Amino acid sequence: MVRKILPLSFFNSDTEKVAKGLLGAFLVRRYRGKILRYEITEVEVYDGPKDRASHASRGKTVRNAPMWGKAGYWYVYFTYGMHFMLNIVTREEGHPGAVLIRGTKEIKGPARLTKSLHIDKMLNAKPATFESGLWIEKGRVISKKDIHSSPRIGIDSAGKFWAGKKLRFFTEF
Repeated sequence: MVRKILPLSFFNSDTEKVAKGLLGAFLVRRYRGKILRYEITEVEVYDGPKDRASHASRGKTVRNAPMWGKAGYWYVYFTYGMHFMLNIVTREEGHPGAVLIRGTKEIKGPARLTKSLHIDKMLNAKPATFESGLWIEKGRVISKKDIHSSPRIGIDSAGKFWAGKKLRFFTEF
């Protein structure tokens, strides 16, 4: 079966549209000669400096600089002193948008995902291409009726309005 890597141009679009389009796609990692491939089933949207739950709400920093860069590049950050989180940058350069990959059919939770796929800061600001060792392949198309939404997880400090926005998208399998 021939697999098609999503082009970087796929990510240069509305962040919510990209997030929904990632459901059913495959997150693929090449690590120590092995290919690990998992179907994406859960994502969250972080879009723009006005989004109080987004790292971009604090302005551009060394940590979040990849969010302001080119679409289709990884934004990997360390949190709680123990976990890496994996995001793919969206939209036009200069607009900080990203989609957090929260889970796959096989691996639940963003910290377990990065640990299982050996993802760390070495992939930060790298393109989602075969050459980088981490990319996304076209998968099955999920119909609109099978895409569910809820508030994002763990962002209560962003305030009631932003914490309540339904920007977490997931699908059953």
